[in-house]
Amino acid sequence: MKPAKPILFHGFKLSGHSHRAELMLHLLDLPFTFREVDLAGGEQNGAPFRKLNPLGTVPVIEDGEVVVPDSVAILAYLAAKYDESGQWLPREPAKFAQVQRWLSVAQGPVFNGPCSARLVTLFKAPLDHNRAVTLANAFFKVFDAELAGRRFLVGERPTIADVAVYSYVALSPEGGVSLEPYKEIRAWLRRVEEVPGFASMPRSKVGLAA
Repeated sequence: MKPAKPILFHGFKLSGHSHRAELMLHLLDLPFTFREVDLAGGEQNGAPFRKLNPLGTVPVIEDGEVVVPDSVAILAYLAAKYDESGQWLPREPAKFAQVQRWLSVAQGPVFNGPCSARLVTLFKAPLDHNRAVTLANAFFKVFDAELAGRRFLVGERPTIADVAVYSYVALSPEGGVSLEPYKEIRAWLRRVEEVPGFASMPRSKVGLAA
């Protein structure tokens, strides 16, 4: 199933939240038009954008008359509407619950750890970088152990759980968090990157130099 017309995607190329939603569009091979939101210029605070998302954050998609803000909500929406196979958002209750668990991890430990560390190094966010790095490494130790013996986060095939967690984990070095100690995480990242339709996001020169 394809949308009647290309989905309008409002995003920001250096945002991991934006990337996870854009990645899902690529993985499902859905036609879309990307529109860069001028975050530095404060476009997200203007009335037109706030009409799309009152919280003023990217990404947001417009699929016909349907407007969906929030990256995780977008993942769930796209999978529920356009993935007829049921692979990306399993319907079986136990697997559905496992996917939901990882979506919560993406919004909790991943956000507070590697995402927050990167927000400091790239965008000078007023956050505690040392705390974010400590939280990232504490999470990665648990995450690395959980990945042992499994291909993807839920079963043998990728789901939106993998998409939700991938971006900020892959970008951890931009926040000053090394992935070298975590071989299972690095192997999982490679498996995600080998999924047909995968699209990487641009690396920041600022982050690479930090």
